[in-house]
Parts: sequence; structure tokens; C-alpha cells
Amino acid sequence: MNGRGITIANGDLPRQCGAALVVCLVLMLALTVLGVSAMNMAVLELAMANSVESQQGAFQAAETGIEIALAQPSFSTAVPQNSPATPLDDGRYSTRTATECVTTTAVPDTAFSMGAGAGAMQAFHFDIVSVGTGPRGAVSTHKQSFYVVGPGSSGGC
Repeated sequence: MNGRGITIANGDLPRQCGAALVVCLVLMLALTVLGVSAMNMAVLELAMANSVESQQGAFQAAETGIEIALAQPSFSTAVPQNSPATPLDDGRYSTRTATECVTTTAVPDTAFSMGAGAGAMQAFHFDIVSVGTGPRGAVSTHKQSFYVVGPGSSGGC
């Protein structure tokens, strides 16, 4: 050797020993916090998606209840008709309905070509209230109104 080599004595080591370890640990901590927060956000989004699915199912169950009530062959003007809870979709959702005659309206004679005469026909106004329920406490209430034209009566609803 030509004497130009550098030798370091034990006391002359740079004071930066271990700095790389500290920097790496801080970066690992930051990445861990970022990963945990991303997992929490994904779990929250999954719960929100499940809630939306349950609410949509309850909405559809309420609509199904209205369709079931409208499919009945006759409606009573005397007493409200209540249907028990009907399970849907393997019991995950259910619907129950109430159908009630609210009022009657005279139908004008010009509405029919039969010439039935004054007051011979009436329009009976019914309301259907359907409540659909689903998992996670999802509830949807729908109201549908409709008329049924029939022979006039003095009683009405």
C-alpha cells in the first residue's frame, strides 16, 4: 500500500449509525396506519352497501304487497281488509297490507253509454297501505290509491 488508505478507529465512527433503522421504522408505522384505515373504510363501505340492499329489498317487498292486494277479486266497502305478514325471499323480507274504502264519488251519467240514470253508479275510493320489512331493520311503507266503479248505494264507505 502506498499509505493513502483510510483507517477508522473505533471512536471515529460516524454518529449516523442506526438512523436508517429509525427512518425505516417510522415509514413502516406510517404504512401500517394507512393500511388499517383503508381496511376500516372498506368495512364501512361494505356495511353501507348491505344497508342499501336491505332497504331496496324492503321497498320491493312493499311494492309486492300492493300487487298482491290489487290482485284480490273483490274489495269490501264495509270493513278494512288486513292481510297477515307474508314472508318473501326465503323469509328474509315480508310484507303486510291494509286495504280500506275511504270515500265514494258519484259517477256522472255521461260517463256511461248505458244511460244508467242519475246516481246509479259510484266510484269507490280505496287506499292500500303496504309495509315491507327486511333484515337490518329496513322498513318501507307505500300507499296506493285506486277507484272501483260499481252500482250506487246509499251507504257508501
